[in-house]
Amino acid sequence: MKQNEQHERLFKTRKSLEAHLSQSRDLTAATLLSIDLQGMDWTGVKVQGTTLLGCQLSMAEEVILRKAGAYVYPRPDGLPYDPYRKRLYTWQELMAEDETGQSRDLAIYAHFSSSRYNPGIHEALSQRIHDHAIDDCLRELLAFDERGMTARRCVGIMGGHGARRDAPYFYRTARTAQLLAQAGYYVVSGGGPGIMEAANLGAYLAAYDEAALQEAIALLAPAPVYTSPGYLDRAREVLARFPEGTDNLAIPTWFYGHEPSNLFASHIAKYFSNSLREDMLLAISLFGVVFAPGSAGTTQEIFQDAAQNHYATYGWYSPMVFLGRERYEIRTSLYPLLRQLAWQQAYEDLLFLSDAPEAIVQFIQAHPPRPKV
Repeated sequence: MKQNEQHERLFKTRKSLEAHLSQSRDLTAATLLSIDLQGMDWTGVKVQGTTLLGCQLSMAEEVILRKAGAYVYPRPDGLPYDPYRKRLYTWQELMAEDETGQSRDLAIYAHFSSSRYNPGIHEALSQRIHDHAIDDCLRELLAFDERGMTARRCVGIMGGHGARRDAPYFYRTARTAQLLAQAGYYVVSGGGPGIMEAANLGAYLAAYDEAALQEAIALLAPAPVYTSPGYLDRAREVLARFPEGTDNLAIPTWFYGHEPSNLFASHIAKYFSNSLREDMLLAISLFGVVFAPGSAGTTQEIFQDAAQNHYATYGWYSPMVFLGRERYEIRTSLYPLLRQLAWQQAYEDLLFLSDAPEAIVQFIQAHPPRPKV
């Protein structure tokens, strides 16, 4: 069964399920996700190999479905997150506070941290199921075809989480993201503070001009780092000042949950597993990755992306662009080293270094992803 056919057999609402059953009583090998199924008439419905994930059922209904060949996975109790998510997060959902004033984001992080090094099997499986649900939501958002290409032209932007809002490369990154979004690319970041926030900010402001971007950064600058008082309040001021944001994506992780997810992403694919999150972030950025200045984490992502390019792991060769001549050519030899590694390889001409946002966008436009032959 092809991937698009599989997704046609995925039901997320009772309405869509009932519409299907009105035409066909065959649910063989279908998947039902987080639907209240109580009181449904299962007479004559084929459910051999059908998977029910987190659906609401009475015990009697569950017994009937199991005997007919369905697989039933109940929803775990006592978790601050839903393993069987139907959609990606929004910042409003993550920032929503409970009666104690704690955000949902921090509540999940606190829960995760309590057993992060040695979770029990119940918790570990719930986290894996959650991250699989995030994978599936991303596939739906980006619309992968059979060759692994996405309908949205994703460009990832990586860089240091500690970059200040008033630093030169915060602006350069944001401007690069703004120009990329204006050129029709779908900007993706790691979702946290620093360079990641700059990327989502620039993409968010794609409907505005450069002066608006400068104004937004001026509003953010008095709270320069994520530990500064009023850090999130300043971001909310920008959102209020510029309410017409452009769609973009963030992929953060609760592994670094002490860093708040930034508020400029319209979709947030938050993972428990950092390794899955980093691999996915690079894998979907088929139209290129821009590496702004960063430290060890960014360096790791550079070589991870280089490995994906070297072996065309996901079937495509993509641009690797470095924003920061001082960081990548003078203070370190990372760019020259990457040039050496890429010598006579299929992606040799897909490497580029510049400090100019306009030049970076022009390079990406002139070097679309190349399929592995």
